[in-house]
Amino acid sequence: MAAAKSEFYASKLRTFHITNKRMPSYSEMQDIFGLRSKNAVFKRVLALVRSGVVDKDQTGRLIPKDLNLPIRVLGTVAAGFPSPAEEELSDTMSLDAYLIASPQSTYILKVDGDSMIDAGIHPGDLVLVQKGLVPRSGDIVVARVDNEWTLKYFEKSPGKVILRAANKKYPPITPKQELTIAGVVVANVRKYK
Repeated sequence: MAAAKSEFYASKLRTFHITNKRMPSYSEMQDIFGLRSKNAVFKRVLALVRSGVVDKDQTGRLIPKDLNLPIRVLGTVAAGFPSPAEEELSDTMSLDAYLIASPQSTYILKVDGDSMIDAGIHPGDLVLVQKGLVPRSGDIVVARVDNEWTLKYFEKSPGKVILRAANKKYPPITPKQELTIAGVVVANVRKYK
């Protein structure tokens, strides 16, 4: 499939996905793409899978892979002393591609509580959590400890694991019966407006 046609189909999928918060069915893609048969849709989908725009899960359902609109990167800004800055387009990027290395094993949780506030994680923030990673000391993890779910720093020392808050109000947690690590936090997202 030519690059221009591939971008056309990707653009149509992107619009549908953003509007409907799901991927279209083959029947819907037939209408969206303006094709006469599901076989033609199947061929377009195969090309989009090969080009990395979409993927298929174990059941054959389409998974968006590179459907997000790229956002312009206009350079850098000083967070210390002010410096002269000029706006110039230096690149484009997709926030999903930047934040999520493994879409199939990443999920989002909304933060409730202030135990991680000194780590910059505030109530109402969204954390991106990746399953399957082996936590290292210093990682922030989502863990089930003695039947309770929590978000804490993971700390491993010989013979024991301690979960620490990033707020002096909360004591460290040492599991008494069970500890299950559900995933490692890979990003924190906060919306200001």
